[in-house]
Amino acid sequence: MGTRSIRPALAATLLSVAWVVGWAALPALGQSQDPKAILRAMEGAFVSVAERVMPAVVNVSIVPKRGGASGEPGQPGQPEERFREYFGPELFERFFRRPPPREEVRTSGSGVIVDPQGYILTNNHVIERAAEIQVRLSDQRKFNATVVGRDPKTDLAVLKITAQEPLPVAPLGDSDRTRIGQWAIAIGNPFGLDRTVTVGIISATGRARVGVTTYENFIQTDASINPGNSGGPLLNLDGEVVGINTAIVATGAGIGFSIPVNMAKEVMKQLISRGKVVRGWLGIVIQDLTDELAAGFGVKPRSGVLVADTMKGGPAETAGLRPGDIVAEFAGEPVHEVPDLQRKVAATPPGQLAALGVIRERQRVKLEVKIGEMPGEETVVATAPPTEEGWGLTVVPITPEMAERYKLTVKQGVVATAVTPGGAGDRAGIKPGDAILEVNRDRISDLDGFRRVLAKVPPGSPALVYLQRGGGRHEYVVLTGLGTKP
Repeated sequence: MGTRSIRPALAATLLSVAWVVGWAALPALGQSQDPKAILRAMEGAFVSVAERVMPAVVNVSIVPKRGGASGEPGQPGQPEERFREYFGPELFERFFRRPPPREEVRTSGSGVIVDPQGYILTNNHVIERAAEIQVRLSDQRKFNATVVGRDPKTDLAVLKITAQEPLPVAPLGDSDRTRIGQWAIAIGNPFGLDRTVTVGIISATGRARVGVTTYENFIQTDASINPGNSGGPLLNLDGEVVGINTAIVATGAGIGFSIPVNMAKEVMKQLISRGKVVRGWLGIVIQDLTDELAAGFGVKPRSGVLVADTMKGGPAETAGLRPGDIVAEFAGEPVHEVPDLQRKVAATPPGQLAALGVIRERQRVKLEVKIGEMPGEETVVATAPPTEEGWGLTVVPITPEMAERYKLTVKQGVVATAVTPGGAGDRAGIKPGDAILEVNRDRISDLDGFRRVLAKVPPGSPALVYLQRGGGRHEYVVLTGLGTKP
């Protein structure tokens, strides 16, 4: 690290200390330091970061895919032709002429160039429904972008553009070193206002249960993040990317979330090399140990996660794990809650052996499991249907075996096999074994139909869900998402 990058950071630190102890304490920090000099030094730090990184922040503009239109104007048999024939050309043109077609509708988000070869990190939700993607740089150059790969489970995507000249790049930092209270600088295109810079602090780290993605370990910041900021970088005072801005709280002000850049690095690496993300899998349904459950099992709260079920033939069942076991350790590291174990398992390469520390009937048991590959982790391209991950549900089609297992009388639909604690499904009261028959009055016949219906629900909007529960009891619940993707 050069002297030029140390001095602004030091000045910012001095100012932070001055705010805490009061301006009267400034002389103690050095007779040559005066309030205006420290403010100017801090100002210089922000200006330096903005000037250095802004050229690497891009506007990502998409043309959404069109829905199923019934036909183009003027085709034989269309109502316009029948009206024209009945009323005559003059009256038809005067009273029934269709308005001119609207200009191509575009929506936009942000992205950041992280590799000189033209690789761009952004959010999956920015580009997942794109028919065309255009990237605009700060010098107004425009490029058509291709999707290298996308990962709905972390809401990350990698785009690629090709340029003749060298492209500006934002350096990637180490999000594991991010601390609460550090300065945070966000750059993006909120509401279409290109390359807007906002400043705040890191409000929290390791934030999970937001209800936005499957694997959540967010950096929380009060640096202003708004619609259009999605996919843009969150930076430290050294101008390093520490996060990818992805979500805001719909009902909150000054609460935004960024995907840690260390998670983004691993996802990006796999998307570029494989076109998909391969994750480890145990094949278990788990839940948190509430105070009541912990007391019932004779353990302390947060001393592990409870195994509610094991999937037949899965890695966990093969290793000897049983319903009622409490997973207290994974690969030698303690486990405290469901997201904790989910992240650890997902980050373990399939085929690798991992030690499990289990509490079974109040006794410690050691097991060894061969990690499997998470089913359904297929290459996801721009034309693939969105998944149901944002609702915190894992669902499978209803089969005769599933219907018998959960005492269901319906033959079509999907059944929840796992519900993310704290997610939208959990808050609505959905439980494993519940069959989902309708969403917003649209009938569900299979898994693809369920995903298509969910794709119509805007982030943060409620969805009316019709369920059948064990024994044939029907019930309506309302799914609402906490996180709204900007």
